[in-house]
Amino acid sequence: MSASDWITRSVSRLRPGHAPEGASREAAAKAPRNPSNARPLTERLDATLRRPGEALAPRALRRALQELQAVVDPSVSEVEGGRRAQAMVQWYAARELDERRDIWLLMSERFAPDVQKLSTARDQHGAAVGTDDEGHAEIALRRALVSPRTRLLQRFAVDPDGMRFLVELRAELLPHLKGDRRLAALDAELEQLFSTWFDVAFLELRRISWDSPASLIEKLIQYEAVHDIKSWADVKNRLDSDRRCYGFFHPNLPNTPLIFVEVALVDHISGGIVPLLDEAAALGNPQRASTAIFYSISNTQNGLRGVSFGDSLIKRVVETLQQELPKLKVFATLSPIPGFRAWLVKQAGALLERLDEKRATELGRVVGSLPPTAERFLAAADVPGALDARSPVRQLLLNAAAEYLGRAGADGKPVDPVARFHLGNGARVERIHWGGDPSPKGLRQSYGLMVNYLYDLKRLDKHRTLLAQGKVAVSGAVDDLFL
Repeated sequence: MSASDWITRSVSRLRPGHAPEGASREAAAKAPRNPSNARPLTERLDATLRRPGEALAPRALRRALQELQAVVDPSVSEVEGGRRAQAMVQWYAARELDERRDIWLLMSERFAPDVQKLSTARDQHGAAVGTDDEGHAEIALRRALVSPRTRLLQRFAVDPDGMRFLVELRAELLPHLKGDRRLAALDAELEQLFSTWFDVAFLELRRISWDSPASLIEKLIQYEAVHDIKSWADVKNRLDSDRRCYGFFHPNLPNTPLIFVEVALVDHISGGIVPLLDEAAALGNPQRASTAIFYSISNTQNGLRGVSFGDSLIKRVVETLQQELPKLKVFATLSPIPGFRAWLVKQAGALLERLDEKRATELGRVVGSLPPTAERFLAAADVPGALDARSPVRQLLLNAAAEYLGRAGADGKPVDPVARFHLGNGARVERIHWGGDPSPKGLRQSYGLMVNYLYDLKRLDKHRTLLAQGKVAVSGAVDDLFL
């Protein structure tokens, strides 16, 4: 050991938090990560020793950076760059989560655009605006904005399995964004690339049926996010002749639907999920069906968050169904209201203040408090199965649901995530159904209430325009429920 190394090692022992000899590696592995107090990446790359709480030792960190730089080396071919990327993928797969976080940091911070080139290109573009050189200046600025990080991620995607690796990497990264802002650049780069790579123009719409490979049907069971699939008999029922299931597939993820929708072919707008999922129900004739009910839409890849293709899926499925079954005239959803209970807990007091004296008195007598309090109302609402059709508690819950879906907003958009999706596609709030989903999940989210969003194909643009103006399109029945 050189004198310089000995001094560095000895001085490091005097620093607060230093782990004893022999225990340093174990302490580093167990120490909690605190990104806000972590050493800058540059300092870690220049260091000799790893501090407690840091995953990769400086030497390993430098080696990882060299391997990533080799992937993006402009002097090698795409094929060789892809081969190096796959070797990196194999090494990454064997790393612990904290070690993977260090790789994310390297990708995020060490492959950013050249600040000086970007600044120069921006200044030149600003000076060229309105002149004959504006076009060339814009091209130069666009090139300066392309970061080495983009090139790096593109080379990971050269191999067919590389796309799955990047999607899974982002899925693992997303929960850590709030705690470590240094990762934001990598996340933004991945989302932008995915928006291009997973554009609907490159996706294939495929029907999933009982004749599909078992491995594909198993993925439906795994990824169903709205109404859990309980058995093979359950999934068989959902894929029967009076049902349809369609998914979007990407060529590089051929056996995994990115998103799928389940459809029931019936003769009326459905008000409850239980009849639609009843395995003992009589089989319907799809050729006579007048109504398509979209009762479940599930995204399967968390890593594709922010990449929108659900609206395109519905449009494509509607077109496909119209071609196959020309008697279909009505296209609607039977949707959950996932944020309703949480919203009502916060807004119950304000809603009670809007009741006239007669309704307040009737409600107060039922809940045992005059005037009625939010606490008493919410307690009575917590047993929706005991509320008959004339119950003032039940009536106020329906009023509240209409207010939530038709008037509650944030930043000019509906506050409910499912409403935001369908209303943003041009649907309207058609009907609210009591007892639509009596499952524990349905009761927990919305007291069992469900809603139909109607896709009136002739008025989609009109409804989107209304939404842009801060107004939600609702039917007359829903409008009558507003307080």
